[in-house]
Amino acid sequence: MEGINYEIVTDSSANLTDEMIEQYRIHIVPLSYRIGGEERYSYVEGEKTDLKQFYERLRQGEVAETSLITVRDCQNVFESILKEGKDLLYIGFSSALSGTYNVAAMVARDLREAYPGRKIYAIDSLAASMGQGLLVYHAAEQKLAGKSIEEIRDWLLENKLRLCHWFTVDDLLYLKRGGRISAAAAAIGTILSVKPVMHVDDEGKLVPVSKVRGRRKSLAALVDEMEKTCTDPTEQMVFISHGDSMEDARYVEKLVRERLNVKDVRINYVDPVIGAHSGPGTVALFFLGTKR
Repeated sequence: MEGINYEIVTDSSANLTDEMIEQYRIHIVPLSYRIGGEERYSYVEGEKTDLKQFYERLRQGEVAETSLITVRDCQNVFESILKEGKDLLYIGFSSALSGTYNVAAMVARDLREAYPGRKIYAIDSLAASMGQGLLVYHAAEQKLAGKSIEEIRDWLLENKLRLCHWFTVDDLLYLKRGGRISAAAAAIGTILSVKPVMHVDDEGKLVPVSKVRGRRKSLAALVDEMEKTCTDPTEQMVFISHGDSMEDARYVEKLVRERLNVKDVRINYVDPVIGAHSGPGTVALFFLGTKR
């Protein structure tokens, strides 16, 4: 069993369900956020965050501020594994969207010196939310199948740019606040009920692709994009994340199942750190395709 003497680590931006984290024994390094003067971790093992309440607070006008992982938290998680004599594979939040991966890569570099006998690999997923989570899922499935840490590392490096992210938002205010669109574009878009269709590109950045009139059309547009590039849909696990918009996420799931006959779908909330920037009503679709 020497080949699988390793653990998989990611951060809370992967938006994996509690059930998946437990099932695959994934280790989570948490990012944090501040709302109403109180700072909280985006993920705490064994605790359920009331995300419905978080999004309701955003809807009422409260502003959430976010922070990346800390060196201490990352080091604590990594060392808890290394001290058991195990190797580790870390899959991190896109370096184009957060400094989280850079912190983890620095910690990994330092720990390689402290634990010269251990293998410590850090992978920049160039992905976000359940796109990052879907890469972690595939890594975990391969670990269960007996793949070595190097085999999974190599698979991630070869396939991460096939991890497709398509998403839309319901309220342009949050993209405007984050500098993704101009104030004028947000105002006009809100008046005309224009919804952006966006994706994460090969550099791990959020990129607007098109604009659609109306909410339902924007949700269907996500599935339209999936039809263009999705590979082997009947063999695929598909992830959908949402910003307290379960009904819309279910609608996207329905379209995906009807039009592509996928193997299975998992749905979860967008965590507070990403949700602070995308807002309530965000819906995102993740799958493997020929290209991003």
